[in-house]
Amino acid sequence: MNVFGVDIGGSGIKGAPVDLERGTLTEERHKVLTPQPATPDGVAGCVAEVVAHFGWTGPVGITFPGVVTGSTIRTAANVDKSWIDVDAGALIGPRIGGLPVTVLNDADAAGIAEMTFGAGRGRKGTVIMLTLGTGIGSALFVDGRLVPNTELGHLELKGHDAEKRASTKAKEDEDLSWEHWATKRVQKYLAHVEMLFSPELFIIGGGVSRKADRFLPLIEGIRAEIVPAELQNNAGIVGAAMAAAGRA
Repeated sequence: MNVFGVDIGGSGIKGAPVDLERGTLTEERHKVLTPQPATPDGVAGCVAEVVAHFGWTGPVGITFPGVVTGSTIRTAANVDKSWIDVDAGALIGPRIGGLPVTVLNDADAAGIAEMTFGAGRGRKGTVIMLTLGTGIGSALFVDGRLVPNTELGHLELKGHDAEKRASTKAKEDEDLSWEHWATKRVQKYLAHVEMLFSPELFIIGGGVSRKADRFLPLIEGIRAEIVPAELQNNAGIVGAAMAAAGRA
């Protein structure tokens, strides 16, 4: 069974059909830049462009970088604040020809995919997936069950939102070395999250997971196992499609 997934990010919007039996994309994903400012109308137009690229006519799952209840957006840290209290499903559905739409938090979607097809498959206990990118997304699982909308990237770290210090964007904006970013930023963030939740496993996702060998071996002093996401930056697309098919 194939279902379409779209992953809305702070810098890019990407999507593709997904084979839900294997957790893989059936075609190369199509990506467009997130409009700046990332207003509801602008982002909806980009989602429509991605869906139209494939001529898709079935259900569509869509991730959003913020708290989502039902299909209503409650927070918008890395997109335009005008998203708050917008019903994303009601907005985007008509823009893609009235196709059925399911909306969920972006990191929750990535976590669902990793727990089903990737690094968290078969794992019990407390598992936390963290997506490092424009911000930091999080997905918390207890014995395989998702606790939605945790948004742990907004925990306070040295007087700031953690994502302002430990995200990939922070590394790039401050021109930090891999070692400095890993040991002074990411390691301290993981230690803080570990103190609060005592997970057995951290899964590190986002685009930077492709370069996990550059920074994960540098992190020390964390009791939990730390592994890169196996689905890498496709996890959000896969999880979105799973949600649209009722498999989240």
